[in-house]
Amino acid sequence: MTKESIGARVPKTYGQKTLILSNKLGLNSKELAIKKELNFIVIPLARQPTQNEWEEMQIQVPDMQLATASFEEKRPRKKTLAEILSNELPKTLLDKLPRALDSIGDIAIVEIPKELQSYKSLIGNTILKTQKNVKTVLSKSGAIDGTYRLRQFEIIAGEHKTTTFHKEYGCQFFADIAKAYFSPRLSHEHERVASLVKKGETVVDLFAGIGPFSVLIAKNHIDATVYAIDINPDAIEFLKRNTRLNRVENRVFPILGDARQIVDRKLVGVADRVIMNLPKKAAEFVDVACKTIKPSGGIVHYYGFIRLPDSMESTKKKLAEMVANSGRTIDKFLTAKTVRETAPFEWQVVFDAKIL
Repeated sequence: MTKESIGARVPKTYGQKTLILSNKLGLNSKELAIKKELNFIVIPLARQPTQNEWEEMQIQVPDMQLATASFEEKRPRKKTLAEILSNELPKTLLDKLPRALDSIGDIAIVEIPKELQSYKSLIGNTILKTQKNVKTVLSKSGAIDGTYRLRQFEIIAGEHKTTTFHKEYGCQFFADIAKAYFSPRLSHEHERVASLVKKGETVVDLFAGIGPFSVLIAKNHIDATVYAIDINPDAIEFLKRNTRLNRVENRVFPILGDARQIVDRKLVGVADRVIMNLPKKAAEFVDVACKTIKPSGGIVHYYGFIRLPDSMESTKKKLAEMVANSGRTIDKFLTAKTVRETAPFEWQVVFDAKIL
């Protein structure tokens, strides 16, 4: 919806300064959005400035003009869960409500603290009503654990299921989050790594899961070859389904088994690039990655966790030592960055290392 209103038209370079000034004078419209032109913006005003206000604004922004324009109406801000439930919960518990949720397809996953366990159905049904694409709400019932990296969930609202189809960067993924690990919080990493793959590369995904790295790489690079390994039989079955779903079954080759054994049997020295997304145990497989990389060298994407007092620098040194102990050398670190905070004073990190 658009609406005719008066606005302040200024060069883009003066935009921020004008916004601060007009807000200070109480002139900014809260209902209308800023209009962008080629080299100008038009800031919608709630009312006509007084003569004194206009003179003050023109002193600071001499190129400003008043203009009538059509502005888009702002979408109403979505209420937070605390605002929606403000009359349903004791005031002392409102700040305990989850501030974020993970969305995997049409499933929403939340973490409900023990103080709110008796209200979990209310919370789940509120999420179901306010998130139009959500059909099931799950509550985390434990930490990610075990060889298969699985977590226990409780269905607190909606359809009784843990399966869904998740879309990410033009790919579709079938997932059963009770049977195979998948995190939507790594979507930017999936896309980032896929964008780095070069023409004709051979990639080995040591802990592929349902295939978010492998499938996206193959989808974006028709000349790539991806060997996708996982020890979880369910994950491999879902991965096979996802290769067919995205029509990359001729480029992604799912392999069931322990990564160390698989590499020893058939993948020594084949890879231009190795993905190591197993943060808790990746250090145990550095020698495997080094063995997988071609003798001429390649890139390793190493994911891990750091906790204070550890630092990025100390973790880089440890990784370099592990690579050296495996008979290879890190030529240089191409990337070293945090991916996300996973707990207080703990972060998931990634290092892209060029191995010789």
